[in-house]
Amino acid sequence: MEHSIEGCLGNDVYCQNLNCPYFPCHPGANPETFNCKHCYCPLYFIYWEDCGGNFTMLESGIKDCTKCLLPHSPGGHQYVVEKLKEYFGKVKKEKAI
Repeated sequence: MEHSIEGCLGNDVYCQNLNCPYFPCHPGANPETFNCKHCYCPLYFIYWEDCGGNFTMLESGIKDCTKCLLPHSPGGHQYVVEKLKEYFGKVKKEKAI
């Protein structure tokens, strides 16, 4: 199901916020396919070193995801969902012990 609300286009796996002053917020991103669904990546903290994205660690210890297009590219939402399932599967096993 597709929705259009003044510059916001999307569905359950894809959306674009064309009203965002930063759109697209990552350098080199293709504005035609850029997915804003994960404006803030849910993998940022739970996969600190092995999220699969293109990130760098700053000297300050901050994880810089500026160059990462993984959750914003076609198929990115599905990747994020699979990584979340993987993570919560591990948590479930750990809690069962």
